[in-house]
Amino acid sequence: MRAAGSTLARAAALLLLVLLVAVVVRLPWAGDLGIHAATVERLRHDLLDPGDPLVAADAPSPYYTPWTLLLGCVAKATGLGVFVVLRIAALLSLAVLVTGVWSFVGTFMESAAPKGAAGWGRRAAASALVLLSLALLWGTTLFNWSGFSGLNSLALTVSYPSTFALGASFWLWTLLRRAVTWAHFLGAGLLWAVILLSHQFTGVVASLGAVAMVLGARPWPGRAAWVRLGAGCALGLLLLAVWPYYSFFALSGAGGLEEIHRSLYRDLPGRLWLVALVGGAALALRWWRDRRDPLVLCCLLGALVFAAGGLSGHWSWGRVLPAVLIPAQVAAGLEVFCAPRRAVRVALGWAVAGALVVGAWAQSGTLGYVLPRSALPDAVAAKYREPWADYHWITPWVKYGEVVLAKQWPARQIPAYGAYTVAPGYPDFFLDDEEARLAAVRTYFAPATSAQRRADVLRRYGVRWVVAYPGDGGLPLDRVAVGPRGQILYRVRS
Repeated sequence: MRAAGSTLARAAALLLLVLLVAVVVRLPWAGDLGIHAATVERLRHDLLDPGDPLVAADAPSPYYTPWTLLLGCVAKATGLGVFVVLRIAALLSLAVLVTGVWSFVGTFMESAAPKGAAGWGRRAAASALVLLSLALLWGTTLFNWSGFSGLNSLALTVSYPSTFALGASFWLWTLLRRAVTWAHFLGAGLLWAVILLSHQFTGVVASLGAVAMVLGARPWPGRAAWVRLGAGCALGLLLLAVWPYYSFFALSGAGGLEEIHRSLYRDLPGRLWLVALVGGAALALRWWRDRRDPLVLCCLLGALVFAAGGLSGHWSWGRVLPAVLIPAQVAAGLEVFCAPRRAVRVALGWAVAGALVVGAWAQSGTLGYVLPRSALPDAVAAKYREPWADYHWITPWVKYGEVVLAKQWPARQIPAYGAYTVAPGYPDFFLDDEEARLAAVRTYFAPATSAQRRADVLRRYGVRWVVAYPGDGGLPLDRVAVGPRGQILYRVRS
């Protein structure tokens, strides 16, 4: 029975990975894909001084990270299109995530696992079950955010820097659990900084996990280990301080993030009941055996920060939620193989299996990113959410570096094809005139705005093109092309 369960876990994890690789081929448009594509596109054209990725301005951006710099170098060296590079990034990130989980799980199993093929098979089965738990052990209401490991969320964010940062976090925790030499600690410090620079929210999760790994270490670290750990932290802080593309520490004063994160605190029972029940039980078992279990400590640290954000109205602190959930999901997979009593392992195994089936059904709409909607059963098709329509249709006319005036949603995608927009489609922390640009777009499309004021907006920002629906208003311009859902590309007369 146990061998059959292990084989089933490995087969299911393999199918999940095949599904995600197939999603990479589709690379569905949603969320922040546009900003990441635009960032790679700017770095392809100028690695040293790319400027703001969204608007024609000389401004730093937190999207210029070690990870996107690597992708920009790949794009520049190979000449591959930006979406091909993002697909390569997605595959690399998946590899970092899978190997990171394998390595992290190994740190919990090496002392207890038998040697040889039997030990390898047990570790492989536990790693597979942990991967399945990370993707499927959530709730029955979708929870899609970058840095969250749910299957549907990963399908939409697999090419984002957050997926790389999530995988790298498992490697950081592995390194800290095995750290002995100076190289280990200094390498951990550098990796910590890379994660923080690549995706700041996941960097906070990685940091809480790192604290938990150190506090949960057995035996308790000696004086030499603390000295080396301090040196690793200092090296990481140095990299954060000297990173040339943006000021990492200036992000602490960035505003405008609270309201968009408020939804992180809504409908938590529907989104998380599976992991709360099954993962919570697994964590309780680990806590009973070891009051300093690192997974329990990580969960508690994350829960404290998450609760503080909810109580204080700092809704953006809700992005720390993976620090609460990942330990529970990892514990659920581990305890099926590591719990000392066979009866507990069997009972928890059935509970995890049942929860994974329910979770898989809740996220079954992810199949729509791979299969045509007509090929899906009606019940699954009802869960599928159509990706955004892309803007390839403007590229025969709009060239790299030209400025397009558009409302917020088109502005989230147009820069991915090399053009700039008048106002950024995403919060732009280091853009001094962001509010003026947003006001200019509102002014242009406002019904009461005079033709002269509209012309002033076009002239002030060097606008060559306007993307709008017929009823949006604006100046009478030359109609060039019509896109999905009736959007029109207009040429601004010279």
